[in-house]
Amino acid sequence: MPRQYDLIIIGGGSGGIATANRAANYGAHCLLIEQGPLGGTCVNVGCVPKKVMWFAARHGEAIKQASGYGFDVHARGFSWQTLKQARDAYIRRLNGVYGNTLDRNRVDVENGCASFVDPHTIRVNGDLFHGHRVLIATGARPTLPDLPGSQLGITSDGFFSLEQQPDHVAIIGSGYIAVELAGVFNALGTGVTLIARGNRLLRGFDETLSQSLAEHYREQGIDLQMNRSVTSLAQDDQAKLSVRFTTGPDLPDLNQVLWAVGRTPNTKGLQPEAAGVLTDAVGFVRTDEWQATNVPHVYAVGDVTGRVLLTPVAIAAGRKLADRLFGGFAERRLDYSNIPTVVFSHPPIGTVGLTEEQAKQQHGDQINIHISRFKPMSQVFSRTEQKSVMKLVTVGDSEKILGCHVIGEGADEMLQGFAVAIKMGASKDDFDNTVAIHPTNSEEMVTLK
Repeated sequence: MPRQYDLIIIGGGSGGIATANRAANYGAHCLLIEQGPLGGTCVNVGCVPKKVMWFAARHGEAIKQASGYGFDVHARGFSWQTLKQARDAYIRRLNGVYGNTLDRNRVDVENGCASFVDPHTIRVNGDLFHGHRVLIATGARPTLPDLPGSQLGITSDGFFSLEQQPDHVAIIGSGYIAVELAGVFNALGTGVTLIARGNRLLRGFDETLSQSLAEHYREQGIDLQMNRSVTSLAQDDQAKLSVRFTTGPDLPDLNQVLWAVGRTPNTKGLQPEAAGVLTDAVGFVRTDEWQATNVPHVYAVGDVTGRVLLTPVAIAAGRKLADRLFGGFAERRLDYSNIPTVVFSHPPIGTVGLTEEQAKQQHGDQINIHISRFKPMSQVFSRTEQKSVMKLVTVGDSEKILGCHVIGEGADEMLQGFAVAIKMGASKDDFDNTVAIHPTNSEEMVTLK
C-alpha cells in the first residue's frame, strides 16, 4: 500500500521547497522528493554561488579604483581555490538550513529520482507514494548543444566545479548566464571572448541596456564576437581548445570553453506521460495561469514550466499555489506581469516592465521615452568611463510608466523600490513629485526630463 500524502512535491529547488513549507504550515501532509542537494539550481549552481563570485569580482574592481582615492593598494594575487572552498562551505551550510526548515515543518523528504506511475502515484527508489495532489518542480539544466566536440566545453554547472582559474575562456551565448560569467571571469583576471550568434547581447531586454553593456564590456577588455555561429569544438595535443565557426577564422589556444545557450527542462525520467501530463516539444510542462497542468490535481511551478525562469518567480508561484490549495485563498495566483529582474553583469542591470520596442508594438506613437546618461559620483576618480543609463518608457498624456531600465552601479539594489511603484501603476508625475535623495545614483530616476 503506497504511503498517502496530501501533496507530493517532485523537486527540492526553490519553488518546490517554498511550496512544501507553505502547504505544511497550513497543515498539509507533504512529501518532497529530490535526487540532489536541497536548494536546486539557485542554491547549488546558480544565483547564490554566482552572487558570491560577483562580489569577489567587485572586490577586484575596487582594488583597481582605490588609487584614485589616495590609497596605495596593490593586489598581490588572487586565489581561486580559497574562494571556491569558502563558497562551497557556505553552500553546504545553506543545504543544511533547508533540510532543518523542512524537518521543523514536518515535511517528509525522500532522496532519489521520481517517476509517475499514474496521476496520483509516484515511484522513488522502488517505493510507491500516493499524492492527493502532485506538484512538478524539477527545474531545468544547462543545454549542451548537439555539435561535434561540444562535450569538450562546460556549462554553468561546470563553472562552479572549476578548481583552477583559466587563463583564457570563450563563453558561447549572449543571455543572463553568458554576460554574468563573462564579467566575473574578466574582473578576476581571466581573458574572455564572448561569442554571440546574433548582433546583440541580452536579446529580449531593452536595446539601450544591450548596447550599453556591450560598450562597457569592450572598454573592460572583453572580446565580443557577434554574429558568429559555432560549428564545433576541438582539442589539440596540449589540451588547448579551439572554437570553429561557419565562417571566419577559428578561435584557438583556449583553456576553457563555456556553453551558455539555454536551459533544458528536467522531465526526462519523470515520465509525465504516465500521468497524462502534456509537455511541449522541448519537454517543458504546460500550465495555465493557475499553475495547473491538463491533469486535475497535477501542478507545476518554476523553470520546468518554461515561464520566466527566475528563482523568485518559482517561489512566489509555489507559495500562492499552496495558499489556494490549502489556505482557503480561492483566487490566489501569480501575476506574471511587471516582474522585475536583475542581471549581475559589470555593471549590473535592473529592469521591469515593457522594453521600448515592446511598448511601441503595443501603443505606437503614444509612448514617451525619458533617458539619462551620466558618470556616477563614485567613478569620478576612476580611469574608466563606467557610465550609468536610466530609462523610463511611459504611455499617453498621463505618462503611466510601462518600463524602467537601469544599467550602472547600484542598479541591482535600487530596482526593487521602483518595481513596487510600477506594479502599483505609478506615472512619471508620481516619480517627479518624489523628492530626490542626494547625492545618489537613484535620484536620476525621479529627475528625468
